[in-house]
Amino acid sequence: MASLNRRSLLVGSAVASAVALAGTRGSRADETPGVTATEIKIGCTTSLSGPVSALGTIAKCEDAYFRMVNDQGGIAGRKINFIYYDDAFNPAKTVEQTRRLIESDNVAFLFSMLGTAPNSAVVKYINANKVPHLFLSVNGDKWGDYQSYPWTMGFAPSSRTEAQIFAKYALSQKPDAKFALLYQNDDLGKDFVSGLRDVLGASYESRVTAASYEVTEPTIDSQIVTLRATNADVLVSGVTAKFAAQAIRKVYELGWKPIHCVTSGASSVSSTIMPVGPERAQGLITSVYIKDPSDPAWAEDAGMKDYLAFMARYFGEGNPKEALNTYAYTVTSVLRRLLEQCNGNFARDNIMREANNLRNVEAPTLLPGIHVNTSPTNHHPLQQMQLQRWEGLGYVRFGEIIEGANL
Repeated sequence: MASLNRRSLLVGSAVASAVALAGTRGSRADETPGVTATEIKIGCTTSLSGPVSALGTIAKCEDAYFRMVNDQGGIAGRKINFIYYDDAFNPAKTVEQTRRLIESDNVAFLFSMLGTAPNSAVVKYINANKVPHLFLSVNGDKWGDYQSYPWTMGFAPSSRTEAQIFAKYALSQKPDAKFALLYQNDDLGKDFVSGLRDVLGASYESRVTAASYEVTEPTIDSQIVTLRATNADVLVSGVTAKFAAQAIRKVYELGWKPIHCVTSGASSVSSTIMPVGPERAQGLITSVYIKDPSDPAWAEDAGMKDYLAFMARYFGEGNPKEALNTYAYTVTSVLRRLLEQCNGNFARDNIMREANNLRNVEAPTLLPGIHVNTSPTNHHPLQQMQLQRWEGLGYVRFGEIIEGANL
């Protein structure tokens, strides 16, 4: 009987150990969704159709970058499986596709999801599920709110900071300037309202005339006509590329010559300036933090040569002079650095830990002197930029690198 009880105890202990081990293995599997010994799944939603479909080239270029990474051996021996779905810039579709990425595709994390309204529709769900939501293709200041959304992080300099810089520059040129503001009626556009208020303070109401538009509107001509009637000295366009082109054209047609500042995300040479005609854009001002592949100043730059070689080999159908593609190459370069910092541990909490631990990271296509920095209390990776003006057939940078935090 004692022998039988001992055998029962041993069998019971073995079963218990097996159950515990299975539980541990299951727990580890749960901790690393989207990751196997050979693969890392990364998810994204973007606009391959709809009103801002031109921005879909960002995800296509990122996909090409991951193919290059895979050809070079991947990250910690794992190939990147980049899954991106079209949401047509429709928040309802973003919800559907994001759930698909997390619940069906079981991605490790989300990367470079496009658009303020689409991301706003899913940010609470993503954070509730503790999925890293990294380097969004947005310019909104809200994406640096680490307290509300600890799993979310933007990438580009905030539109609010950009608007502050535009206002300060305009005032340096004309201290008593009157401002006209054209803005998209969402969080992106409203950052421009906030940025101008930050600088103008109590005089905002008396010095600024603002006109908003919906992204579904076919044209903003009527808004420009209304703003022109104010004879404002400065026009700030907090818009996307399609509407930036329309604004530039209408301002030219009306013979209006304000200091015209356009957000960096809408100032692409190929998507905005060339379609509208470079002669109509003379004097246009924007900010920049990435090297311009159409600028002869970078012809012998090693980072630019690497970018152009990448485009030729991996994304031949893309336009190498398109700033959106240079942006995609830049942000994916930084993500690669982040993943390398993970040292093979791609659990979601560790990915987020390393996302919060980027220190003076350089990328081959960032302007010299501009670095990526993050921390648990800093979810604005880029806070530096430089102003540039359209002259002749290209942009000319002027002034110093500006640190947004020191405004």
